[in-house]
Amino acid sequence: MLISENDVISLTHLQHLEFKSIDGEYLTLLFNSNFYCIYGNDHEVSCSGFLFNGSSHLIRFTLNEKECQQLNDITTAMESEFTVSDSLQEEMLRILLKRFIIQCTRIARQRLDITREKESSFEIVRQYYNLVDEHYRTKKQVQDYADMLHKSPKTLSNIFSTCKLPSPLRVIHERVEAEAKRLLLYSNRSVKEIADILGFEDQASFSRFFKNMTGQRAVQFRNETERKN
Repeated sequence: MLISENDVISLTHLQHLEFKSIDGEYLTLLFNSNFYCIYGNDHEVSCSGFLFNGSSHLIRFTLNEKECQQLNDITTAMESEFTVSDSLQEEMLRILLKRFIIQCTRIARQRLDITREKESSFEIVRQYYNLVDEHYRTKKQVQDYADMLHKSPKTLSNIFSTCKLPSPLRVIHERVEAEAKRLLLYSNRSVKEIADILGFEDQASFSRFFKNMTGQRAVQFRNETERKN
């Protein structure tokens, strides 16, 4: 994907980051769950299942001048803190990271027009993404997640449509697709093994699913990507 000036995207450990070419400056903030776990501390930053989710649908937004300055102020404070060497440094960096994530979450929510009236719907969306991330290998029907959220599939579809997001079923499929691609590209597992891991009845049903999602057979996708790299 092409990232333009003042664009922001958020990635998880499932995505493989590689810069093909760079024209200008860029900033990346890299952290692992040992330093700060966005899932275990979701009550603090409200980003799990929104900014960070396991699907191939990435949250992406462009900063205006004011927003750019706000995030620059935080990263400048981070850079300054890295020059300090004492027992408080780690916690200060964690606090600044949380500020950065919260600010990005607020900006992204504004882009999706998440008003107070839509707050409860937005929270259901976040919970849905988290549930899919946890159960996508064994549960592939919207009804499964609707039951866990005590909602009807139609209600979920309406909520996702209001938030201008992919359909609930598409979210499940994209999560499975993302994991399938990850396993094809970054493991030596066979297509049959991947089909088993992802909970498909057999290799043929997985192959049909992958072809429908990507337009390519799984082996073709693996081979062509390896050739490009």
